[in-house]
Amino acid sequence: MVFKVLFQTAAESTPKREATKAIYLEVPTKEDAIQLVETHTDYHIEFVEPLEGKFLEYEQKNPDYKITTF
Repeated sequence: MVFKVLFQTAAESTPKREATKAIYLEVPTKEDAIQLVETHTDYHIEFVEPLEGKFLEYEQKNPDYKITTF
């Protein structure tokens, strides 16, 4: 399953909507997505959203869409 992980790059600062970024991960569960990001980055995770069906199709049309691998 594909998950969209929304995050801030600086965990110590106050989160700002304008600074929120996203990566896409293909893993079996939401917990796996969280674990991967926490293990390989210093990002502050805001939200993890599963993508499937029309939601996934919409995101795939975004020029910034690509599956991140660690």
